[in-house]
Amino acid sequence: MEEDDIVEGTGAGADSVGSRLRVAREKAGLEIAQVAAETRIPQRHLQSIEEGKFSTLPSRTYAIGFSRTFARAVGLDEHEIMAQVREELAAGASDDRGVAARFEPGDPARVPDRGLAWFALLATLLLLAGVYAFYQSYFAPGIDPAPLREESVPVAAASPATISPVLEAVQPTVSDPVVFTNEVDGTWVRFYDGEGERLFEGIMARGDTFTIPADAVNPQIRTGRPYAFAITVGGKSVPRLSEKDETVSDVPVTATALLARPPASTAASSQVSSPSAPASPPT
Repeated sequence: MEEDDIVEGTGAGADSVGSRLRVAREKAGLEIAQVAAETRIPQRHLQSIEEGKFSTLPSRTYAIGFSRTFARAVGLDEHEIMAQVREELAAGASDDRGVAARFEPGDPARVPDRGLAWFALLATLLLLAGVYAFYQSYFAPGIDPAPLREESVPVAAASPATISPVLEAVQPTVSDPVVFTNEVDGTWVRFYDGEGERLFEGIMARGDTFTIPADAVNPQIRTGRPYAFAITVGGKSVPRLSEKDETVSDVPVTATALLARPPASTAASSQVSSPSAPASPPT
């Protein structure tokens, strides 16, 4: 049996990994459900880590990886946490040396969950549908090949004088409303003003929208899925906060700040919450 399949539980003392992560989470003003939504780690696994019950996790690799992501979300040094997890796992293994870890039939660590099975079935059906469509398009009798050349249609050139007024008419202004639309299922987000007063906090479903209040002073955002939100200013699309899977915090979301963002989606990298100073707006 491989080492990764053997995970021993350790106590959750005052200086343990679990206690350090729990204290850092509470200091940041985060509920464990919020950390689960940001990191996409099941809440039961986060609770097991805080309680030092590594034996309930699927394997040693999961214990180290989940602890590292947890530490990053609450502003702790992820490398230091990983090293401490390895030490606690090693201490637990030495205390129970000689006791072999076993997996009973139907162990969830070995058997794919129902969601994965349905996903595999759906992928198979889509693949078969694609093969069938390809056959109908290219090999079915009676279908002629596509022309080698497309006929070009002359298009009258428009003068700059006729284009400029149209372009100017659709340009958003700093007084236009700012609307965030979630495009991913179950995205946790917090909007708050410059004084830390909460404007909205919760998990938004796919298609949900939130309009920044016009009287909000220096509105900002914190979320673990900046790529999930399509943003418009006066109905005009602006670049997303980030295209990467990262936690962003204290990012201004005024019309002025969003219109000043460059086209590249790397602007939000400078706004990622620092491990040494996690953002903690009032809940």
